[in-house]
Amino acid sequence: MLYTILITLLIVAICLVLLGVKILFVKGGKFPNTHISGSKAMRDRGITCVQSQDREAQKKHY
Repeated sequence: MLYTILITLLIVAICLVLLGVKILFVKGGKFPNTHISGSKAMRDRGITCVQSQDREAQKKHY
């Protein structure tokens, strides 16, 4: 049972390191911006985030 837990923890640790390679090993590395407002193609099409749309609607409402 202990062997299985150790192997599982090792696999999870390896996965976390591999997911964070860009952040951990690249100088100035950071997570990519996956938000809609971070996409130029979406902005060009006029597509915005629901939270931004809601904020604008709240401003107009009051």
